[in-house]
Amino acid sequence: MNGCVFCKIVAREAPAEILHSTESVMAFRDANPQAPTHLLIVPKEHIDSIDGLSDAHADLLAHMFQAANHLAKTEGLEEGWRLVSNVGPAGGQTVYHLHFHLLGGRRMTWPPG
Repeated sequence: MNGCVFCKIVAREAPAEILHSTESVMAFRDANPQAPTHLLIVPKEHIDSIDGLSDAHADLLAHMFQAANHLAKTEGLEEGWRLVSNVGPAGGQTVYHLHFHLLGGRRMTWPPG
């Protein structure tokens, strides 16, 4: 997708600290972390948000959740972690490429915001 910062990271045209990459998923550190551990897990395919998912994306979602679980373990988040995806402007989405925020390293509060 032209101009999408996450597509540029996936294509390695923009800098990021990439921690995980498979055929369908990439994960990297958030440039503006909101927790001691703040990673972004994105599909390599451009999808605007959860709202753009279909039944055909079931395997992709499984890969994204598997990546989250693997990364939480490798980042030492045994005490717990949070996985969040914002959808639309009222939901706080600022980058229109599906992504999960993996947050950890501190106690998470509820409600989240």
